[in-house]
Order: sequence, then structure tokens, then C-alpha cells
Amino acid sequence: MIIASLSDAARYEKLNPLFKRAFDFVRGADPASLEPGPHVLEEDALVVMVNEPVMKKPEKARMEVHDRFIDIHVPLTREEGFAWKDRSALEKPSEPFNTEKDAQHYDDAPDTSFAVKPGQFAVFFPEDAHAGCIGEGALRKLVIKVRTA
Repeated sequence: MIIASLSDAARYEKLNPLFKRAFDFVRGADPASLEPGPHVLEEDALVVMVNEPVMKKPEKARMEVHDRFIDIHVPLTREEGFAWKDRSALEKPSEPFNTEKDAQHYDDAPDTSFAVKPGQFAVFFPEDAHAGCIGEGALRKLVIKVRTA
């Protein structure tokens, strides 16, 4: 997992060959003009989702994992709460792994929680169980799905 400022994103671009293109999109985008929904930058490899969820209380958040994709979360309009736990410590799956959605949810309690503010981002690798959209009110955010290298 990585939590950092967007101004420092270039430091992390070497971790995956698609990270530079993802962060270039974020740097060049006008968040207010982005249409909600998916923006495919490279089919089955790099997709920017513009989401507008209503945030939830921590007890309603479910841990999520992925196999094929890394998630980069970028809150645009307000602070977003997250929960985290090492995937290897998960014990309570709430469903089988969905290969089509590349996701599985768990009912385990997180080991830690933190907030990410506009101007920052969080990266979750396949070994990172995570839950986002924790807080109150509506949120506009980017979730960038990056195929693992």
C-alpha cells in the first residue's frame, strides 16, 4: 500500500509500466468536467473510473481484494476514509472470488484505518485488503484500475 501526495506521484511510476500513464491522466484531467463512469485508457489494462458514491460508516465497509488489478484511489472533492488489512490475514470471505469483476469481499475487521485528502492518492496492490468510501456525505473520486505487471 502507498499513501502519498499527487505532487510526488512520479516517484512511484517505476513500480508498474502503466503507472506513468495513469498519473499523467490524473495530472491532465479537469476533475469537474470528467463524466462519471469508466474511461478506458488501455483495454483490460488501464481504466479510470469516475465515481460519485455516498460514503458509509466504518462498520458498513467490507474489505475487498483483487488478483489482476492494482487500485489507485484519488479523492477529488473531500477527504475519504479507508480501512486496510494484509490479505494473508483475512479469514471471513463473504463470497467466492469473482474472476469477471476481479474482486472478493471479506467481513474481517481492518487492522488500520486512515484518511486520504484531495491532492493525495492511495495505491492498493493485490496483497492489500482495503475498504474505501468511509465517511459522511457524497464524494467524487477516481479509482484507477491498473493491470499488475
